[in-house]
Amino acid sequence: MNPSHNISRKTFIKNSAWAMAGLTLVPDIISATPFFDDPNQSADGKKSFKNVRLETGFIYEEGEVVSTQTDLFYLETENGKITKVSANLPNAKAMDAKGMLMLPAFKDMHIHLDKTFYGDHWQAVRKRTGGVKGMIALEQKILPEMLKNSTLKAEKMIELLQSKGTSFARSHVNIEPTSKLESLKNLQKALDHKKITFGAELVAFPQHGVFYTDSVPYLKEAAKMDIDFIGGVDPYTIDGAIEKTIDFTVQLALDHHKGIDIHLHESGESGLKTVEYLIDKVNENPALKGKTYLSHCFVLGKLDKAKQEEMAEKLGGAQIGIVSTIPFGSLIMPIPTLYKHGVTVLTGNDSIVDHWNTFGSGSVLQKANLMAQMYGYSTEFLLSRSLKLATANILPLDDKGIQQWPKTGDQADFVFLKASCSAEAVSRISEVESLVHQGNIVF
Repeated sequence: MNPSHNISRKTFIKNSAWAMAGLTLVPDIISATPFFDDPNQSADGKKSFKNVRLETGFIYEEGEVVSTQTDLFYLETENGKITKVSANLPNAKAMDAKGMLMLPAFKDMHIHLDKTFYGDHWQAVRKRTGGVKGMIALEQKILPEMLKNSTLKAEKMIELLQSKGTSFARSHVNIEPTSKLESLKNLQKALDHKKITFGAELVAFPQHGVFYTDSVPYLKEAAKMDIDFIGGVDPYTIDGAIEKTIDFTVQLALDHHKGIDIHLHESGESGLKTVEYLIDKVNENPALKGKTYLSHCFVLGKLDKAKQEEMAEKLGGAQIGIVSTIPFGSLIMPIPTLYKHGVTVLTGNDSIVDHWNTFGSGSVLQKANLMAQMYGYSTEFLLSRSLKLATANILPLDDKGIQQWPKTGDQADFVFLKASCSAEAVSRISEVESLVHQGNIVF
């Protein structure tokens, strides 16, 4: 065992940056960045990589994880899959990873690629009136103009996500009487243009309410198209009826074999009732278990500890996941409690430079860093676990430090980081972000 591969926080390579390689979910194609300047790429989808750094285990002192063991490896990929992981072959004719750490590619699991100002002329958020319904009125006014170049702006947003190591997104897309199906069609064009290096799943999102505006016929039509989830937003506040809206959403998902992902901002009694009713409906329809999510779900952050435990246990039992845009104002979500009860927790950037939000970095690794800070995940072990927020729960090492990724047969979907290990990447994200903002990203 080479002691030089025992990496601790103290030996962090300060000139951190990342380079993407192999960002693809498409069979037969794997895209490598010019960073590798490689003459050995084959036309048949085969790729080889040498000097790839992988995590191999934890280093313990007095029973505590104090650092992470890494070593160099040789990898081969073909048809979008990893086909070989072996001891390093430094003299092989292969793309040279130059000792960078390979990690699972990042996944943004809550974003709105279909409506943004990003890539267009600058606009900040304007003064809001009338709450969410006031924002609906604003959207009805501005969406026709936004739709004129929404495909181009979506492509620019995808490029931003890719620059931060993200290769996959779950995008909510407006389905309502103003956009009808145009927002969906425009986004699908952008995704088709980027399909070699970027994958996505889509949520048919009734931003203007299911019944508050008559979105029902458009949702029914969208459900027949190439989408993955039926969405929703604040059924009580917007539609005035929890049961009616949830029943419609559940039935539409069941009829078309889709998942469910509902925005829930309501933090009072109506929010809790919505969560409880959705849990009941999923338990009545087991086909929806593991396919149902609540985005934001702010009410969980408002409950007392005992009620948080109760609801986390029920969510875990129903296999309903939570997608949190960590953080949101001063609201602290009970993520450790959700983890304790086996609830899937995902994250995303939500809005990036649009009429809802002036800010947004596009980095889900930054979200993992923020979570680690919020919950005091400062030890080597907890930092290494925090990475799963950025990768949608894929980690190189399991909780016992046993290597579980990458293996032959895994998707060839990964990033390379100039950081010594994943926990270090999480803990030093501010340094990485600084380099990105300065334009020093490696490509």
